[in-house]
Amino acid sequence: METILAEIDFTDIEGIRTGHAEDLQAATGCTVLIADKGCTVGVDVRGGAPGTRETDLLDPVNLVDKAHAVFLAGGSAFGLDAGAGIMQYLEERAIGFDVQVTRVPIVCGAVLFDLTVGDHSIRPDRAMGYQACQHAGERPCRQGSIGAGTGASVGKILGMNRAMKSGLGCHALRVGDLQVGALVAVNCLGDVVDPRSSRIVAGTLSADRSRIIGTEDIMIRSYAEQKNLFVSNTTIGVVATNALLTKSQATKLASMAQNGYARTLRPAHTMFDGDTIFAMATGETEADMNVVGLLAARVMERAVVAAVTHATPLCGLPCNSDIAAG
Repeated sequence: METILAEIDFTDIEGIRTGHAEDLQAATGCTVLIADKGCTVGVDVRGGAPGTRETDLLDPVNLVDKAHAVFLAGGSAFGLDAGAGIMQYLEERAIGFDVQVTRVPIVCGAVLFDLTVGDHSIRPDRAMGYQACQHAGERPCRQGSIGAGTGASVGKILGMNRAMKSGLGCHALRVGDLQVGALVAVNCLGDVVDPRSSRIVAGTLSADRSRIIGTEDIMIRSYAEQKNLFVSNTTIGVVATNALLTKSQATKLASMAQNGYARTLRPAHTMFDGDTIFAMATGETEADMNVVGLLAARVMERAVVAAVTHATPLCGLPCNSDIAAG
């Protein structure tokens, strides 16, 4: 049967502008997705070590039903400071929730732990968040060691000297008028598997750093150990669509997109990860929620793989093109 799905660039999704800012020397960065007219946003947080901003607002029982930006950043909890710069940028343009005296931008976000790569004393801050907004609207969507993925790494169960460089990836599809895309910064404790080949494309390295070995096998063999080398890893991402969704449906969409993590991250949702996915819906097109959900999982799956296959070496960490697949 002939497929009716077409690949598009993530930046083609209507009503959302994407921008990045990074410091390559410090190995950290920020990515922002701006909805100038506001959009319906949901979130699904899994894993035991999340770092998030304004996620309580997204609960369907709460008042505000539109958000104006979602950001992803490095810097662990320090990186949440980037949200202040994004708020400043939006307020200057009268974008936000009207409270009479001003407009308050609703800015949600999540951070990943990249302090062990590059210079830990430099993190995404207000200035970097503002800078990412200034770059919003660039096309096509850049991938690899940029934005929130600048300091991302994978395969850290045996320490950073056995880890690999990861980054930021995106993938998007269109069927008829419906557009669904994913953007993700992959910074997991374990490995990334390409479901198409069932091969590990990035993860924990052998002692001589010549090949990739399986993180799950290492964890199983050391099941009795309680040692925790890295308390915060976290893969953080966004699913964006032009579908018309309620706040509850957007929350469900974020949950369904987590299947993309489950298919590619080994293991996913550990106590050492704070895996988080936001869903942004601009409301341009009527669509079956089930179809939007299955496409969300599919594009997230491909975006995760793209994050490691587009990564470039940084701070001594080798990338996918340097190492034999597992």
